Amino acid sequence: MLTAISHHSVYVLDQEEALAFYCGTLGFEVTSDVDLGFMRWLTIALPTQPDRHIMLEVPGPPVASDEVAAQLRDLVTKGALGAAAILTTDDCRATYEELRAKGVEFTEEPTQRPYGIDCALRDPFGNHVRITQPAPGPVTADDFAREDAGG
Repeated sequence: MLTAISHHSVYVLDQEEALAFYCGTLGFEVTSDVDLGFMRWLTIALPTQPDRHIMLEVPGPPVASDEVAAQLRDLVTKGALGAAAILTTDDCRATYEELRAKGVEFTEEPTQRPYGIDCALRDPFGNHVRITQPAPGPVTADDFAREDAGG
């Protein structure tokens, strides 16, 4: 049986720029940086979750041909690959202000939602990243219906 997710991949166009953003700005730490010859295996994790890694992957071999890699790069820059990550915080508004002061460009300010307080940004390549302060307790469809009804 499966027991956990250990790695998730996020396409980036430049691994050094990705390190500057994800580690230098967002607070991730490098967990592996290995030159495999045919690719650079570069993973990061939050200090609070060292066993959940994000691989910062440049589109290309061995996973994608040059033609497919070009298409993936185009999709990344358009923000067309969906959410790269949804990160959690204890205080969404404070995290938003801290990151905004560091020059992070947000696409959505902190907003109260049935599932918590949430904001959105794009990384330097176009990937969507959300930051959420989860609401306590379970969230149901009724919570969203009440929000749509104005209450």
